[in-house]
Parts: sequence; C-alpha cells; structure tokens
Amino acid sequence: MPRINSIFLIKVSIFFIFLLQSIHCQADVPRLMIADSLFNQRSYKEAMEIYEVNFESGIYSTSMILKMAFIAEGIGDSERATLYLSKYYDLSPNPQTISKIKTLTGQAELAGYEVSDGMRFVLFLVEYKEIIVGGLTLFLIMSLIGLWSPRKKLNEGRFYGPSIVLIGLIFATNNFLNGPSTGLVTSSPTLIRSKPSAGGDFIELVEPGHRVTIKSSKDIWYEIEWKEQIAYIKKEDVTRL
Repeated sequence: MPRINSIFLIKVSIFFIFLLQSIHCQADVPRLMIADSLFNQRSYKEAMEIYEVNFESGIYSTSMILKMAFIAEGIGDSERATLYLSKYYDLSPNPQTISKIKTLTGQAELAGYEVSDGMRFVLFLVEYKEIIVGGLTLFLIMSLIGLWSPRKKLNEGRFYGPSIVLIGLIFATNNFLNGPSTGLVTSSPTLIRSKPSAGGDFIELVEPGHRVTIKSSKDIWYEIEWKEQIAYIKKEDVTRL
C-alpha cells in the first residue's frame, strides 16, 4: 500500500503541475471582464490599458484583439490597428480582415497572408488550445481515479499507459502547439535583401502592412520567408506578432 500511495502522489503532483501551467492564461479573466465593461461604456482609454497589459502577456482572445483594433483606429493610430488586425488574422484568417488592413495601409495588394488548409487546421488548434488542454486534463483525472481503484492490480503496466500518454499530450500541447512565427512590416520603406548584410542583393522594396514568416534571428536581421524564398529583413523594420 505505501508503494501504491507513493505512485499515486507522484501522479497527482504531475497532474497539478500541468493544471497550473494550463490555467495560468486564465488568471486575468476578472480584469478582462472589467475591460469589456469599460469598452461597453465607451471608456476606451481605460479599457485599452487593461487590454494592452494582457496582450503583452500573451493573454488575449479574438474578440479582445478586435476591440483593440477598433480603439486604435478610433484614435488615429493606423499602425497599431494594423498590428492588431494582423494578429487577429493569425487566429481567424478571413478576406474581410485583409480588406480592412488594405484600407488602413493604403495598399492595393498585400503579401504574406496566404494560409494553406493545413495551416488553417493548426491555427484552429492553437485558438482552442486551452480547451484542448482542459479536456486532456479531465481525462487525466479520470485516469488517476481509475488507478486509485482498489479493484485493479497496479503492478500491471497497461494501467499506466493512458496516464503516461495523457501527460505527454498535455506537455506537447502546452509547449509545442503554436502557430508560425510571423511579423508585420511597419517601416516605410523597407528593404528585403538576399543576405543579412547591407551588401546583400536587393530583392524588393515594400511598404507597411505586408507580413513575413520569421525563420530565425541573426544580429540585427531576421531570416524570413518572402514569396516562397528565403530573404532577410532588419529587425527594426518588423514588429513580431
């Protein structure tokens, strides 16, 4: 019995570690409710202050980002409005968002907003990441309860399998289920080069509003994917999403 209890306690400890990790992004829900209330009362400045703190902490929803874009556009900050809409597009790609970004940036065409069917599925999983983790955590609880049942012989390895698999899935979902690393061109004009140096061949001159997929970072440069080729852009010309 002591051995069984120790095994159970270890599993419960692991469970609570993952549980705390999965719910940390829900910690500011009351403040978000306050911000939404301020927004509905048209106290946009006060609402924006709360939204920005959560956004910088990685705590946001599609509706919150749309409200931030609305406020930014209302005060004439087209650059920030474009940034928020581009982030919204990451979570919910649709042509209406692109049309709005074109209006804000004055661009007739925008590059970097193409999304494949496979990437749409990944973005869907990322959007519902917390729900997925919550469901897996619930199954883990059920698995732990099953292991605690005195009717089962816990020395049989097949009873540990589901718990181990679930722990692995929760860990992988929390730490590796992420969308692509993207950035928004924010400087005018911005040079895209073939090499991470001022001597690199000139590829294209672009205006704010275009998006790039960031592959890696090197000194003052980002290695990016631009129109199906590897290129480089200065970090100061891009805001990461």
